Amino acid sequence: MTSTLEDGYLPSAVTNSGCRAVVITGCSGGGKSTLLAELARRGHRVVPEAGRQIVREQDWIGGDALPWSEPLKFAELVLSRGLHQRITEAAESGMVFFDRSIVEPLAALELPGLPAPDHFRRAAALCRYDPTVFVAPPWQEIFHRDGERRHGFEAAVAEYGPLTVAYERLGYRLVELPKTDVAARGDFVLATLAV
Repeated sequence: MTSTLEDGYLPSAVTNSGCRAVVITGCSGGGKSTLLAELARRGHRVVPEAGRQIVREQDWIGGDALPWSEPLKFAELVLSRGLHQRITEAAESGMVFFDRSIVEPLAALELPGLPAPDHFRRAAALCRYDPTVFVAPPWQEIFHRDGERRHGFEAAVAEYGPLTVAYERLGYRLVELPKTDVAARGDFVLATLAV
């Protein structure tokens, strides 16, 4: 049998990976991306937020799979991209920081009361991350809108509670990030992980 490039892409690899996949999640506009940039500056591997990538792609192609127009389509794309990111990183060793995770689309559907398909829950059960998840709390002073974040602070806060509930329900230990400068936040994360 001939080997193909796809033979090395093994979703089941996430269950016994040597990769320590650490999630940074929380309130939209709470400083997650800035913190991840700081961790990357310090030499750590980081994975960007799938949702922001998808919004940019959909805007570019004129697609409608956006959280404000087609939340289920958007959630499906975020789940697929998030799985791909996690599976790809599972092949690596050491620590990697993720800007959000596949728990996010599940929580996003539950917020407006949309029925989350069973495969969202199966994905969250099979594709695990480090037990410690860092959470950026709502922080109005640094919140701002941009091309991918078109909602206001109130909407960001409304998403925050269900998001943390989803992580806790899945057995993750949430650690709130302090509201401080990015260097101190980076120190806090690394000290908490004993790196």
